[in-house]
Amino acid sequence: MSNLFNAADYEKIIKRIESVQAAAPRKWGTMSSAQMLAHVSGSLHMALGKQKFQRVFLGYILGGIVKKNLLKENASVIRKNSPTAPALIISDVRDLTKEKAKLLQIVSEFHSGGPSKCSKYPHPFFGTLTPDEWSILMYKHLDHHLRQFGV
Repeated sequence: MSNLFNAADYEKIIKRIESVQAAAPRKWGTMSSAQMLAHVSGSLHMALGKQKFQRVFLGYILGGIVKKNLLKENASVIRKNSPTAPALIISDVRDLTKEKAKLLQIVSEFHSGGPSKCSKYPHPFFGTLTPDEWSILMYKHLDHHLRQFGV
């Protein structure tokens, strides 16, 4: 299954991030491409334990079920316009070049840090994740948003 610890998957994601353009039209949602890059950077900060979020009530009820379904080999992708942690909602204007550089750095840090650098804090919706689950879910989250902008 694709994940950010796998070198080939990591390289593909890096190339896709590098190809994001400021003028790229979004296929769904309201974020600009620069805001999207900031959003996924925030999720990787969470995955590395640099930022801790409170669990959401709905996550206690549905998080385990959704996590199990997303982690299946042939699982469907993350649904368009899925809810997100309020702290990861980016509504201010962002600079694409700066956000792209930040994202490339944090993806590299996640990849090179490996399992030992993953957060021990629970995900706000999915709850406790193993390093492999973090790696798969962060790959799927990046893939979801890169597809949002046709990359």
